[in-house]
Amino acid sequence: MIKRYMLAAVILAAFATPALANTCPKLMKAFDAAYATSTAAEDVKAEAMKLRKLGEEQHNSGAHDDSVTTLTKAKELLGM
Repeated sequence: MIKRYMLAAVILAAFATPALANTCPKLMKAFDAAYATSTAAEDVKAEAMKLRKLGEEQHNSGAHDDSVTTLTKAKELLGM
């Protein structure tokens, strides 16, 4: 019984990772578009850009869960 749950978890994880890998570039593109027209304060924009760069680094290293979280925070700083 436990083997079935373990197998199901492994299969779900295998399918979730590629989905998140495709999400990161979409989030980066959406951030870039919002950043270009943002009216946020300069210090807020600078912090958001730091998070965007970190998110891209995380994506490139394969840490897609972390990348999605970081990029989402960056977008939220811009009011998205």
